[in-house]
Amino acid sequence: MRARHTLFGAAFALLAAGMANSAMSNSVMAQDIKIGEINSYSLLPAFTEPYRKGWQLAVEEINAAGGINGKKLVVVSKDDGGKPADAQTAANELVSSEGVAMLAGTFLSNIGLAVSDFANQKKVFFLAAEPLTDAITWSKGNKYTFRLRPSNYMQAAMLVEAAAKLPAKRWATIAPNYEYGQSAVAVFKKLMSEKRPDIQWVDEQWPPQGKIDAGPVVQAVAAANPEAILNVTFGADLVKLVREGNTRGLFKDRAVVSFLTGEPEYLDPLKDETPQGWIVTGYPWYSIKTPEHDAFLKAYQAKYNDYPRLGSIVGYQTIKSAAAILAKANSTDPEKLIAAAEGLSVPSPFGEITFRKIDHQSTLGAFVGKTALKDGKGVMVDAAYKKGSDYLPSDAEVAKMRPKE
Repeated sequence: MRARHTLFGAAFALLAAGMANSAMSNSVMAQDIKIGEINSYSLLPAFTEPYRKGWQLAVEEINAAGGINGKKLVVVSKDDGGKPADAQTAANELVSSEGVAMLAGTFLSNIGLAVSDFANQKKVFFLAAEPLTDAITWSKGNKYTFRLRPSNYMQAAMLVEAAAKLPAKRWATIAPNYEYGQSAVAVFKKLMSEKRPDIQWVDEQWPPQGKIDAGPVVQAVAAANPEAILNVTFGADLVKLVREGNTRGLFKDRAVVSFLTGEPEYLDPLKDETPQGWIVTGYPWYSIKTPEHDAFLKAYQAKYNDYPRLGSIVGYQTIKSAAAILAKANSTDPEKLIAAAEGLSVPSPFGEITFRKIDHQSTLGAFVGKTALKDGKGVMVDAAYKKGSDYLPSDAEVAKMRPKE
Protein backbone atom coordinates (compact mmCIF):
# COMPACT_ATOMS: atom_id res chain seq x y z
CA MET A 1 0.00 0.00 0.00
CA ARG A 2 2.78 2.32 1.03
CA ALA A 3 4.65 1.59 -2.22
CA ARG A 4 1.55 2.47 -4.23
CA HIS A 5 1.22 5.74 -2.32
CA THR A 6 4.90 6.48 -2.95
CA LEU A 7 4.56 5.80 -6.66
CA PHE A 8 1.39 7.86 -6.84
CA GLY A 9 3.09 10.70 -4.98
CA ALA A 10 6.10 10.61 -7.30
CA ALA A 11 3.90 10.54 -10.39
CA PHE A 12 1.86 13.45 -9.05
CA ALA A 13 5.04 15.41 -8.30
CA LEU A 14 6.31 14.81 -11.83
CA LEU A 15 2.95 15.84 -13.30
CA ALA A 16 2.85 18.96 -11.15
CA ALA A 17 6.42 19.84 -12.13
CA GLY A 18 5.57 19.32 -15.80
CA MET A 19 2.51 21.54 -15.49
CA ALA A 20 4.57 24.19 -13.72
CA ASN A 21 7.25 24.06 -16.42
CA SER A 22 4.57 24.25 -19.10
CA ALA A 23 2.97 27.22 -17.35
CA MET A 24 6.36 28.89 -17.06
CA SER A 25 7.05 28.18 -20.72
CA ASN A 26 3.68 29.64 -21.72
CA SER A 27 4.32 32.59 -19.46
CA VAL A 28 7.69 33.23 -21.13
CA MET A 29 6.08 32.86 -24.55
CA ALA A 30 3.39 35.33 -23.53
CA GLN A 31 6.15 37.84 -22.83
CA ASP A 32 7.32 37.70 -26.45
CA ILE A 33 5.76 39.64 -29.31
CA LYS A 34 6.52 38.10 -32.69
CA ILE A 35 6.76 39.83 -36.06
CA GLY A 36 6.73 37.60 -39.15
CA GLU A 37 9.23 38.89 -41.70
CA ILE A 38 9.40 37.77 -45.35
CA ASN A 39 11.95 38.69 -48.00
CA SER A 40 13.79 37.55 -51.14
CA TYR A 41 17.05 36.75 -49.35
CA SER A 42 18.35 34.08 -51.74
CA LEU A 43 17.34 36.03 -54.88
CA LEU A 44 18.59 39.55 -54.06
CA PRO A 45 21.34 39.33 -51.42
CA ALA A 46 22.91 42.68 -52.39
CA PHE A 47 19.88 44.43 -50.89
CA THR A 48 18.45 41.87 -48.47
CA GLU A 49 21.63 41.06 -46.53
CA PRO A 50 22.15 44.71 -45.47
CA TYR A 51 18.37 44.85 -44.91
CA ARG A 52 18.59 41.88 -42.51
CA LYS A 53 21.47 43.56 -40.66
CA GLY A 54 19.33 46.69 -40.37
CA TRP A 55 16.36 44.95 -38.79
CA GLN A 56 18.58 42.88 -36.50
CA LEU A 57 20.14 46.09 -35.18
CA ALA A 58 16.64 47.51 -34.62
CA VAL A 59 15.53 44.40 -32.67
CA GLU A 60 18.65 44.63 -30.50
CA GLU A 61 18.04 48.30 -29.73
CA ILE A 62 14.34 47.79 -29.02
CA ASN A 63 14.92 44.92 -26.59
CA ALA A 64 17.83 46.71 -24.89
CA ALA A 65 15.43 49.61 -24.22
CA GLY A 66 12.82 47.36 -22.57
CA GLY A 67 11.12 45.75 -25.57
CA ILE A 68 7.53 46.59 -26.42
CA ASN A 69 5.77 47.69 -23.24
CA GLY A 70 8.04 45.32 -21.34
CA LYS A 71 7.69 42.37 -23.69
CA LYS A 72 10.56 41.01 -25.75
CA LEU A 73 10.36 41.53 -29.54
CA VAL A 74 11.14 38.47 -31.66
CA VAL A 75 11.38 38.51 -35.46
CA VAL A 76 10.68 35.21 -37.24
CA SER A 77 12.10 35.49 -40.77
CA LYS A 78 11.38 33.51 -43.95
CA ASP A 79 12.81 33.56 -47.49
CA ASP A 80 10.28 33.79 -50.33
CA GLY A 81 12.86 32.95 -53.02
CA GLY A 82 11.41 35.68 -55.24
CA LYS A 83 8.15 33.76 -55.77
CA PRO A 84 4.73 35.23 -54.87
CA ALA A 85 3.22 31.80 -54.10
CA ASP A 86 6.10 30.96 -51.74
CA ALA A 87 5.64 34.33 -50.02
CA GLN A 88 1.96 33.58 -49.38
CA THR A 89 2.86 30.12 -48.05
CA ALA A 90 5.44 31.72 -45.74
CA ALA A 91 2.87 34.27 -44.59
CA ASN A 92 0.38 31.52 -43.81
CA GLU A 93 2.97 29.55 -41.80
CA LEU A 94 3.99 32.64 -39.85
CA VAL A 95 0.40 33.43 -38.92
CA SER A 96 -0.93 29.91 -38.28
CA SER A 97 2.14 28.14 -36.82
CA GLU A 98 4.25 30.94 -35.33
CA GLY A 99 1.40 33.12 -34.08
CA VAL A 100 2.97 36.38 -35.25
CA ALA A 101 1.30 39.67 -34.36
CA MET A 102 1.94 41.14 -37.81
CA LEU A 103 3.71 40.56 -41.11
CA ALA A 104 6.48 42.78 -42.47
CA GLY A 105 8.98 42.97 -45.31
CA THR A 106 8.97 41.86 -48.99
CA PHE A 107 11.06 43.34 -51.79
CA LEU A 108 9.62 42.72 -55.26
CA SER A 109 6.39 44.57 -56.06
CA ASN A 110 4.50 41.48 -57.26
CA ILE A 111 5.39 39.71 -54.00
CA GLY A 112 4.35 42.72 -51.92
CA LEU A 113 0.97 42.66 -53.65
CA ALA A 114 0.61 38.91 -53.04
CA VAL A 115 1.29 39.27 -49.29
CA SER A 116 -0.96 42.34 -49.14
CA ASP A 117 -3.78 40.28 -50.66
CA PHE A 118 -3.14 37.52 -48.10
CA ALA A 119 -3.20 40.08 -45.27
CA ASN A 120 -6.49 41.49 -46.50
CA GLN A 121 -8.13 38.08 -46.81
CA LYS A 122 -6.86 36.79 -43.44
CA LYS A 123 -7.25 40.14 -41.66
CA VAL A 124 -3.58 40.36 -40.64
CA PHE A 125 -1.62 43.60 -40.29
CA PHE A 126 1.14 43.92 -42.94
CA LEU A 127 3.89 46.53 -43.07
CA ALA A 128 5.40 46.41 -46.58
CA ALA A 129 9.04 47.44 -46.44
CA GLU A 130 10.42 47.73 -49.95
CA PRO A 131 7.90 47.04 -52.77
CA LEU A 132 7.46 50.30 -54.68
CA THR A 133 4.40 49.77 -56.91
CA ASP A 134 1.74 52.43 -56.45
CA ALA A 135 -0.93 49.72 -56.48
CA ILE A 136 -0.04 48.56 -52.97
CA THR A 137 -1.44 51.70 -51.35
CA TRP A 138 -3.74 52.93 -54.12
CA SER A 139 -5.54 50.81 -56.74
CA LYS A 140 -5.08 47.58 -54.73
CA GLY A 141 -4.77 49.17 -51.31
CA ASN A 142 -6.52 47.67 -48.29
CA LYS A 143 -7.01 48.54 -44.63
CA TYR A 144 -4.51 45.93 -43.39
CA THR A 145 -1.56 47.05 -45.53
CA PHE A 146 0.86 49.92 -44.82
CA ARG A 147 4.06 50.81 -46.72
CA LEU A 148 7.36 52.31 -45.56
CA ARG A 149 9.40 53.23 -48.66
CA PRO A 150 8.57 56.12 -50.99
CA SER A 151 6.50 54.71 -53.84
CA ASN A 152 7.14 54.83 -57.58
CA TYR A 153 4.89 57.91 -57.79
CA MET A 154 6.91 59.70 -55.11
CA GLN A 155 10.31 58.83 -56.58
CA ALA A 156 9.12 59.62 -60.11
CA ALA A 157 7.86 63.03 -58.95
CA MET A 158 11.26 63.73 -57.34
CA LEU A 159 13.13 62.72 -60.52
CA VAL A 160 10.75 64.60 -62.84
CA GLU A 161 11.51 67.80 -60.94
CA ALA A 162 15.08 67.59 -62.29
CA ALA A 163 14.33 65.79 -65.57
CA ALA A 164 11.82 68.37 -66.75
CA LYS A 165 14.60 70.98 -66.79
CA LEU A 166 16.61 68.99 -69.34
CA PRO A 167 16.40 70.27 -72.94
CA ALA A 168 15.83 66.71 -74.24
CA LYS A 169 12.53 66.11 -76.07
CA ARG A 170 12.98 62.56 -77.39
CA TRP A 171 12.90 59.97 -74.62
CA ALA A 172 13.34 56.18 -74.45
CA THR A 173 12.67 53.90 -71.46
CA ILE A 174 14.32 50.69 -70.23
CA ALA A 175 12.62 48.79 -67.40
CA PRO A 176 12.18 45.23 -66.11
CA ASN A 177 8.98 43.65 -67.41
CA TYR A 178 7.05 43.09 -64.17
CA GLU A 179 4.90 45.12 -61.78
CA TYR A 180 7.63 47.43 -60.47
CA GLY A 181 9.11 48.37 -63.85
CA GLN A 182 5.71 48.79 -65.52
CA SER A 183 4.43 50.96 -62.67
CA ALA A 184 7.59 53.13 -62.57
CA VAL A 185 7.58 53.81 -66.33
CA ALA A 186 3.85 54.58 -66.40
CA VAL A 187 3.97 57.13 -63.59
CA PHE A 188 7.21 58.77 -64.79
CA LYS A 189 5.77 59.21 -68.30
CA LYS A 190 2.52 60.61 -66.90
CA LEU A 191 4.19 63.15 -64.59
CA MET A 192 6.86 64.09 -67.14
CA SER A 193 4.36 64.62 -69.95
CA GLU A 194 2.24 66.82 -67.67
CA LYS A 195 5.24 69.09 -67.03
CA ARG A 196 6.62 68.84 -70.57
CA PRO A 197 3.86 68.31 -73.18
CA ASP A 198 6.52 68.74 -75.90
CA ILE A 199 8.16 65.40 -75.08
CA GLN A 200 8.03 62.40 -77.42
CA TRP A 201 8.40 58.84 -76.14
CA VAL A 202 10.29 57.16 -78.97
CA ASP A 203 11.10 53.70 -77.61
CA GLU A 204 10.34 51.27 -74.74
CA GLN A 205 12.46 48.26 -73.83
CA TRP A 206 11.08 45.62 -71.44
CA PRO A 207 13.79 43.03 -70.57
CA PRO A 208 12.76 40.23 -68.18
CA GLN A 209 13.72 40.96 -64.56
CA GLY A 210 17.10 39.42 -63.73
CA LYS A 211 17.61 38.12 -67.28
CA ILE A 212 18.45 41.15 -69.43
CA ASP A 213 20.10 40.53 -72.79
CA ALA A 214 21.81 43.91 -72.78
CA GLY A 215 23.21 43.89 -76.34
CA PRO A 216 19.88 43.90 -78.23
CA VAL A 217 18.36 46.31 -75.65
CA VAL A 218 21.15 48.86 -76.13
CA GLN A 219 21.04 48.40 -79.90
CA ALA A 220 17.27 49.00 -80.03
CA VAL A 221 17.46 52.13 -77.88
CA ALA A 222 20.35 53.52 -79.94
CA ALA A 223 18.38 52.91 -83.15
CA ALA A 224 15.51 55.04 -81.78
CA ASN A 225 18.03 57.88 -81.31
CA PRO A 226 16.60 59.41 -78.11
CA GLU A 227 18.04 62.51 -76.49
CA ALA A 228 17.39 61.11 -73.00
CA ILE A 229 16.79 57.72 -71.39
CA LEU A 230 14.77 56.65 -68.36
CA ASN A 231 16.31 53.57 -66.71
CA VAL A 232 14.52 51.40 -64.13
CA THR A 233 16.82 48.35 -64.16
CA PHE A 234 18.75 47.48 -60.99
CA GLY A 235 21.11 44.84 -59.61
CA ALA A 236 22.90 42.54 -62.06
CA ASP A 237 20.72 43.81 -64.93
CA LEU A 238 21.98 47.36 -64.33
CA VAL A 239 25.63 46.23 -64.40
CA LYS A 240 25.09 44.47 -67.74
CA LEU A 241 23.20 47.43 -69.21
CA VAL A 242 25.87 49.93 -68.15
CA ARG A 243 28.71 47.77 -69.45
CA GLU A 244 27.06 47.26 -72.83
CA GLY A 245 25.92 50.89 -73.00
CA ASN A 246 29.43 52.15 -72.25
CA THR A 247 30.94 49.82 -74.85
CA ARG A 248 28.52 50.96 -77.56
CA GLY A 249 28.51 54.65 -76.57
CA LEU A 250 24.78 54.68 -75.75
CA PHE A 251 25.13 57.16 -72.90
CA LYS A 252 27.53 59.54 -74.65
CA ASP A 253 25.94 63.02 -74.92
CA ARG A 254 22.61 61.62 -73.67
CA ALA A 255 20.89 62.48 -70.41
CA VAL A 256 19.94 59.50 -68.25
CA VAL A 257 17.43 59.53 -65.39
CA SER A 258 17.54 56.40 -63.26
CA PHE A 259 15.47 55.03 -60.38
CA LEU A 260 17.49 53.61 -57.44
CA THR A 261 20.94 53.73 -59.11
CA GLY A 262 22.40 55.95 -56.37
CA GLU A 263 21.79 53.23 -53.76
CA PRO A 264 25.17 51.74 -52.70
CA GLU A 265 24.01 48.17 -53.30
CA TYR A 266 23.52 49.00 -57.01
CA LEU A 267 26.18 51.69 -57.44
CA ASP A 268 29.07 49.80 -55.80
CA PRO A 269 29.14 46.85 -58.27
CA LEU A 270 29.59 49.30 -61.18
CA LYS A 271 33.02 50.32 -59.80
CA ASP A 272 35.02 52.30 -62.39
CA GLU A 273 32.36 51.66 -65.04
CA THR A 274 29.97 54.00 -63.20
CA PRO A 275 28.48 56.42 -65.74
CA GLN A 276 28.77 60.05 -64.70
CA GLY A 277 26.04 62.65 -64.51
CA TRP A 278 22.99 60.36 -64.32
CA ILE A 279 20.14 61.87 -62.32
CA VAL A 280 19.30 59.25 -59.67
CA THR A 281 17.56 58.46 -56.41
CA GLY A 282 19.80 56.82 -53.84
CA TYR A 283 21.52 56.91 -50.47
CA PRO A 284 24.77 58.91 -50.08
CA TRP A 285 25.41 57.72 -46.52
CA TYR A 286 28.88 59.37 -46.56
CA SER A 287 27.51 62.88 -47.02
CA ILE A 288 24.42 62.95 -44.77
CA LYS A 289 25.13 65.18 -41.77
CA THR A 290 22.17 65.06 -39.37
CA PRO A 291 22.03 63.93 -35.72
CA GLU A 292 19.49 61.17 -36.55
CA HIS A 293 21.61 59.69 -39.32
CA ASP A 294 24.86 60.12 -37.37
CA ALA A 295 23.39 58.04 -34.52
CA PHE A 296 22.25 55.28 -36.90
CA LEU A 297 25.56 55.26 -38.78
CA LYS A 298 27.59 55.03 -35.56
CA ALA A 299 25.48 52.13 -34.22
CA TYR A 300 25.52 50.26 -37.55
CA GLN A 301 29.27 50.58 -38.05
CA ALA A 302 29.96 49.60 -34.44
CA LYS A 303 27.92 46.40 -34.81
CA TYR A 304 28.94 45.33 -38.31
CA ASN A 305 32.23 47.12 -39.06
CA ASP A 306 30.73 48.00 -42.46
CA TYR A 307 28.94 50.92 -44.05
CA PRO A 308 25.15 50.81 -44.46
CA ARG A 309 23.33 50.35 -47.76
CA LEU A 310 19.82 51.61 -48.37
CA GLY A 311 18.60 48.12 -47.48
CA SER A 312 20.08 48.68 -44.00
CA ILE A 313 17.91 51.78 -43.56
CA VAL A 314 14.79 50.00 -44.84
CA GLY A 315 15.25 46.95 -42.58
CA TYR A 316 16.03 49.10 -39.54
CA GLN A 317 13.12 51.46 -40.04
CA THR A 318 10.62 48.71 -40.87
CA ILE A 319 11.11 47.05 -37.47
CA LYS A 320 11.40 50.37 -35.60
CA SER A 321 8.07 51.44 -37.15
CA ALA A 322 6.44 48.07 -36.44
CA ALA A 323 7.55 48.28 -32.79
CA ALA A 324 6.16 51.82 -32.47
CA ILE A 325 2.81 50.64 -33.85
CA LEU A 326 2.69 47.66 -31.45
CA ALA A 327 3.67 49.86 -28.50
CA LYS A 328 1.01 52.45 -29.24
CA ALA A 329 -1.70 49.82 -29.79
CA ASN A 330 -0.61 47.94 -26.64
CA SER A 331 -2.31 45.00 -28.31
CA THR A 332 -1.79 42.50 -31.09
CA ASP A 333 -5.37 42.85 -32.33
CA PRO A 334 -5.17 43.81 -36.05
CA GLU A 335 -7.92 46.43 -35.78
CA LYS A 336 -6.11 48.12 -32.89
CA LEU A 337 -2.82 47.99 -34.81
CA ILE A 338 -4.49 49.73 -37.78
CA ALA A 339 -5.95 52.42 -35.50
CA ALA A 340 -2.50 52.94 -33.92
CA ALA A 341 -0.68 53.11 -37.25
CA GLU A 342 -2.98 55.56 -39.04
CA GLY A 343 -1.46 59.02 -38.63
CA LEU A 344 1.39 57.74 -36.44
CA SER A 345 4.62 59.75 -36.54
CA VAL A 346 7.92 58.00 -35.76
CA PRO A 347 11.59 59.01 -35.81
CA SER A 348 13.87 57.63 -38.55
CA PRO A 349 17.51 58.08 -39.63
CA PHE A 350 16.13 60.49 -42.28
CA GLY A 351 14.04 62.47 -39.78
CA GLU A 352 10.46 62.10 -38.58
CA ILE A 353 8.03 60.23 -40.84
CA THR A 354 4.25 59.76 -40.67
CA PHE A 355 2.03 56.90 -41.86
CA ARG A 356 -0.83 58.69 -43.59
CA LYS A 357 -4.36 57.76 -42.64
CA ILE A 358 -5.72 58.31 -46.18
CA ASP A 359 -3.61 55.60 -47.89
CA HIS A 360 -1.27 54.08 -45.26
CA GLN A 361 1.79 55.41 -47.14
CA SER A 362 4.68 56.66 -45.02
CA THR A 363 6.24 60.03 -45.73
CA LEU A 364 9.80 58.65 -45.75
CA GLY A 365 11.65 60.49 -48.50
CA ALA A 366 14.61 59.82 -50.78
CA PHE A 367 17.82 61.50 -51.86
CA VAL A 368 18.11 62.81 -55.42
CA GLY A 369 21.49 63.63 -56.94
CA LYS A 370 23.91 62.68 -59.71
CA THR A 371 26.33 59.82 -60.25
CA ALA A 372 30.05 60.53 -60.29
CA LEU A 373 33.33 58.65 -60.18
CA LYS A 374 35.66 59.07 -57.21
CA ASP A 375 38.81 57.00 -56.61
CA GLY A 376 37.61 54.36 -59.08
CA LYS A 377 34.25 53.99 -57.37
CA GLY A 378 30.74 55.23 -58.08
CA VAL A 379 29.38 57.88 -55.72
CA MET A 380 26.37 60.15 -55.52
CA VAL A 381 27.05 63.91 -55.58
CA ASP A 382 24.95 67.08 -55.32
CA ALA A 383 22.45 65.03 -53.32
CA ALA A 384 19.45 66.60 -51.59
CA TYR A 385 16.87 64.91 -49.39
CA LYS A 386 13.33 65.16 -50.68
CA LYS A 387 10.61 64.78 -48.04
CA GLY A 388 8.04 62.21 -49.07
CA SER A 389 5.16 64.40 -47.93
CA ASP A 390 6.06 66.96 -50.63
CA TYR A 391 5.64 64.45 -53.45
CA LEU A 392 2.27 62.86 -52.81
CA PRO A 393 -1.03 63.62 -54.54
CA SER A 394 -3.85 65.30 -52.65
CA ASP A 395 -6.25 63.35 -50.43
CA ALA A 396 -8.98 63.93 -53.00
CA GLU A 397 -6.89 62.33 -55.76
CA VAL A 398 -5.96 59.41 -53.52
CA ALA A 399 -9.59 58.85 -52.60
CA LYS A 400 -10.41 58.39 -56.31
CA MET A 401 -7.63 55.78 -56.76
CA ARG A 402 -8.09 53.74 -53.60
CA PRO A 403 -10.93 51.20 -53.25
CA LYS A 404 -13.60 52.07 -50.72
CA GLU A 405 -13.53 49.90 -47.60
